[in-house]
Amino acid sequence: MVGVTDPLTTPDGRYVVVRGRLWRCSDPSLAPERRQELVEELMSARRAKGAAMRSGDEAARTAARERVEAAKRGLGERGPVWWDDDAPDLTRHLAKNTGYAEWFAEVCAE
Repeated sequence: MVGVTDPLTTPDGRYVVVRGRLWRCSDPSLAPERRQELVEELMSARRAKGAAMRSGDEAARTAARERVEAAKRGLGERGPVWWDDDAPDLTRHLAKNTGYAEWFAEVCAE
């Protein structure tokens, strides 16, 4: 597809950068089949949340949000970090304000 590029990912593979902000990547140790199941559940839950919001069904919205949270935790995008070197979770931090600042500046300059 024209104009579609891979997301910018930190050199250590822990975060994807969206509009300068870090978002935790999925746990790379997940089996491909399990990862696919969780991604499919996440997308289904997001569609359910959208439908619930459009219909004004607060109970369905709450249930869908819980499904989204469970899928994201299963993927390793939320909850305890999946790396084991005691590095902090920098999710939602601006890349320019973290240890990735120099790398991010170089990437943005290219």
